[in-house]
Amino acid sequence: MAAIQTEIEERLAREEPDVEVLLAELLPGGVLRVFIDHPGGVTLGLCERVTSLLSDLRERYSLEVSSPGSERPLTKPNHFRRYVGRRARVRTRNPRGVGPDGTRLARRGQSFTGELVGVSDSEITLAADGGIIAIPYSEIRRSNLVEE
Repeated sequence: MAAIQTEIEERLAREEPDVEVLLAELLPGGVLRVFIDHPGGVTLGLCERVTSLLSDLRERYSLEVSSPGSERPLTKPNHFRRYVGRRARVRTRNPRGVGPDGTRLARRGQSFTGELVGVSDSEITLAADGGIIAIPYSEIRRSNLVEE
């Protein structure tokens, strides 16, 4: 997890303990995008409160605080557990498997889309077009739900 996400989670835990930070990501151009969730839903008022609590970050970044939407990011084991049975897209840090000639795949990472069928403390299992694939959390670069 990125240091900025950890910092934001710790700050919000004190002031807005029911707010869950799903993902805090730094984007090109100095944009800090923060996706939040709340048991009662994410409202404009909640986004405004969170933005206010993180106001000092606006000195360094262009801050965006929003709800996750239908293609919500999955970043923690509990997120994956909550959505077993749903379709997800998982992008890996490194290639997975070998090519048809037996050589290791050369791409930086891969993207797999399929049904999330299993979750453990160390990996997720996805039923994708190429079959069942287990992906360790350490290999996940980015993942999110996919609208069905």
